[in-house]
Amino acid sequence: MFDFRPKVQVTIEQTGECYPCAVGESLLKGMLRLGRKGIPVGCVNGGCGVCKVRILQGKTEILGPVSRAHVTESEEAQGYTLACRVGPTCEVKLEVAGKMIKPFSKGFPGQATPPAITK
Repeated sequence: MFDFRPKVQVTIEQTGECYPCAVGESLLKGMLRLGRKGIPVGCVNGGCGVCKVRILQGKTEILGPVSRAHVTESEEAQGYTLACRVGPTCEVKLEVAGKMIKPFSKGFPGQATPPAITK
């Protein structure tokens, strides 16, 4: 099924990688829909705080409550939010606040060579 919603570009500052995200779709779901990595993924519903990001440029709309256990009012004032709870309204540049998962990739990482079997 084709997604007819308008898309905007989302850029992850640390890697320079970009992906299109639908208006009304969470920043995290937009990334996951494309099978990409970059923003850490946890529960995908605002409960764990793993997908914490800081919006550097652009605007987002709130799609669900953001737990104060994970984003304080002070942090929110500095642009921090949870990627699973906000969607872009225009082009967005963000930085991942937590540990980065491997940047986007279009292939598979090299596989380790299994140890030689000795008799």
